[in-house]
Amino acid sequence: METDENETNNGLPPVVKRRIFFGREIGGADRKLIPMYQLKTRNYLGPTAMDAEMAFLMANQAQAAPGKLVYDPFVGTGSILVSAAHFGAMTMGADIDIRVVRDGRGPDCNVWSNFKQYGLPMPIGLLRADNNLPPWRPGLKEVFDGIICDPPYGVRAGGRKSGGRKLLKGIVGPYTVPDDKRADHIPSTAAYTLVECVHDLLDLAARMLVMGGRLVFFYPVLREDGSVETHFPEHPCFKLVATSEQMLSSRYSRVLLTMVKTSLYTEELALAARIKHLEFRENHLKWLENGNLHSSVFSPADAESSDSKVSKESKLKYRGKYV
Repeated sequence: METDENETNNGLPPVVKRRIFFGREIGGADRKLIPMYQLKTRNYLGPTAMDAEMAFLMANQAQAAPGKLVYDPFVGTGSILVSAAHFGAMTMGADIDIRVVRDGRGPDCNVWSNFKQYGLPMPIGLLRADNNLPPWRPGLKEVFDGIICDPPYGVRAGGRKSGGRKLLKGIVGPYTVPDDKRADHIPSTAAYTLVECVHDLLDLAARMLVMGGRLVFFYPVLREDGSVETHFPEHPCFKLVATSEQMLSSRYSRVLLTMVKTSLYTEELALAARIKHLEFRENHLKWLENGNLHSSVFSPADAESSDSKVSKESKLKYRGKYV
């Protein structure tokens, strides 16, 4: 930047003589990507599709770049992987609902069509997989450079894991699907709490991320007296390097956590992580169990007095904005 000898110095302090300032650009923004990738023009969408701007921020936090492999274990309609692919990363995703990753809404309206819409490289693969029962063979480690996801925390969509209620309770035993019914079979699923989901996610990332790889995911928090709970999930293999809060309502927000893998995965560290998980669950996650988070977000719009009649408008309403 060059200043002149006039009184106006382009916002810089007044100088007597002409000066030239040199600098190096270390960051920038490409705002034209937002209208290009906005959701209202997206070919295939679901109820929990990640906003385009937020997906780009998450991909930046994971340092998605050419030559890196990024994985989303809750891929849904692929919004996060689309952003990672835009930055040149190879992508791979999984979802427990085979109808999402295999069928979509037809041959021209599915996850693959979203990548085709923007001329991006197709994912290496989309798997029907359960985060609670990872499909990776024993001994397979350190495959991904980044894991980016938005775990289901029960506000707009609850988490699911393999096994129906009767199977998990032991009422019925494991079964084998006949060959003639496998093509159209939809496996039974059961509720998957956020407590269990986050523990499985951290264990997966500890096993499958390379050293220095990044785990980026959203974590819901309740806001009490305008403050946010500062205790977040931990794992011996990871160092928390960034937290960014997104307010969704006066009582509820979510925090984008960015973790870097700093230690190799061992069985000893896995045991230590399990102990940390149990302590964290006991002390800080009571409100996440049994739908308490859902109850905090959804509540009657207006409390009626005990003497007045119950209004038809008193059913549970969403108190925040959809993002």
